[in-house]
Amino acid sequence: MIFRQLVEPDSSTYTYLLGCPDTRRAILIDPVLETADRDLAALHELGLTLSITLETHIHADHVTAASRLRSLTGCQVAVPAAAGASCADIPVREGMPVEVGSFRLQPLFTPGHTDDHHSYVLAEPGGARVFTGDALLIDGCGRTDFQNGDAATLYRSVHAKLFTLPEDCLVFPAHDYSERRVSTIAQERARNPRLGAGVGIDAFTGIMARLDLPYPKRIDVAVPANRRCGAPAGATEPGEPVAPYDQG
Repeated sequence: MIFRQLVEPDSSTYTYLLGCPDTRRAILIDPVLETADRDLAALHELGLTLSITLETHIHADHVTAASRLRSLTGCQVAVPAAAGASCADIPVREGMPVEVGSFRLQPLFTPGHTDDHHSYVLAEPGGARVFTGDALLIDGCGRTDFQNGDAATLYRSVHAKLFTLPEDCLVFPAHDYSERRVSTIAQERARNPRLGAGVGIDAFTGIMARLDLPYPKRIDVAVPANRRCGAPAGATEPGEPVAPYDQG
């Protein structure tokens, strides 16, 4: 498999490019509008054709590049069905694999950060990878105080769905604010200060209740835009051109 981990520095968002060496088809997980041209250049450099953009959830800190990439490449847009995004070509549900070429991503419904959140497991001969979005970060997790988030639900999602994956499964999160790139399930189970190391559900919900984080500065732009797959207000048909956004 062809694999690239790409970063958007302003929101510290990781976009993941996965390509099939046989069919030369590719998928982008959590693409960001501002880095769409970079992602297109990476696809071109690798000789890949974009088949699908795939969201882990409706993001609050950036606008997805899904609509723009669809208008430029003809790719399909996959969004968790629970998000209710009518713009999506593929409504993602647990138990319904997302396939591109020779590889298959298994969606896991992992709500708690948001009520639509999914993680994606890729099993390979040499081991597995999981793309955890904001549900599980390296030594942390996403916040749970908006978009119908719930701390107890997130705890159960991580412990029942993610921490039961093989210990050597590689963890690729949607963000890292310290420029770390990868972890493992074993590492997060052992030392994640919020969710691992024997922290119980009551302690976790207390930790999350005390975070007192500022309101995300782009949420009022990003959430409605991402429910439209990143298209500007008024664009209702798939593939309509994308206009510039007010960055707020």
